Amino acid sequence: MIWRPPRATVLGAMLFGLWPATTAQADNQQLVQDYLQRRGVAGAVLRPVTDDFVSRAFPNFSFFGVVFPQYPVAVLCPPTTDLKCANLFFVRNSQVDFVSTIDDLRFFFAVNLGPAPTQDAATDAVSTWLRFSEEIKQDLFYTFSPPGVSYTARDDLTLLRAHASVAAGGDGNIDVVMTFGAAGSFVSVLEKGAVRPGIRPICQATKLLDSDPIVRRMAEQDLLVMGPAAKPYLDQVRARVRPKLQQAIDRIWQRIVSEGR
Repeated sequence: MIWRPPRATVLGAMLFGLWPATTAQADNQQLVQDYLQRRGVAGAVLRPVTDDFVSRAFPNFSFFGVVFPQYPVAVLCPPTTDLKCANLFFVRNSQVDFVSTIDDLRFFFAVNLGPAPTQDAATDAVSTWLRFSEEIKQDLFYTFSPPGVSYTARDDLTLLRAHASVAAGGDGNIDVVMTFGAAGSFVSVLEKGAVRPGIRPICQATKLLDSDPIVRRMAEQDLLVMGPAAKPYLDQVRARVRPKLQQAIDRIWQRIVSEGR
């Protein structure tokens, strides 16, 4: 799993303050791409993780979801014991590493999470766990709800419960219990729950003009249920089909937009 490469004004202040961070993010993304190339794997989608609570929980890190798409045409997941179909990569001081399982994630938190002595810091930590857990379950069609967090402080420890549910692309939930000890030191984390995929693009766009009206309706309904998540798939199919089917794809996309799917 582990690989270590060698290696003004208010507006003005905002712009010049953002520029180095943006550049660093791009540089770190390139490091991840270089790593994947060295491993001989291709076809992954890189998704920067840029939530503010993640940056507060793990300053000086950059995080990226690395997902090998399975729909509509599957990209071969790496035939290795460490890389999975969905992974969370991180870069710190030009060093690249990743997690791909809950056990990996638990070890990462134990080693890298600093003390969380306040409610805000502890909430950031457990929200970050949920965000990372979502990423290693991702197939590019799930959308998750914002985290819900409860905080209970006792004399000797602090207990946080957090919850996120699948808002689109399937169903299920993730429930987390995270414990902190004296001075906010990380003690443990327990995760339960499961997510289940909903409708995924296979061949629906090519069936929009099928001679069977039942097949057409089923294809339309599947695409409407997928909503905006179907856009990359629709664009991919539209680029290689005849004009009549292009028009049908345009119509179903307009329905998705106009109906607020």
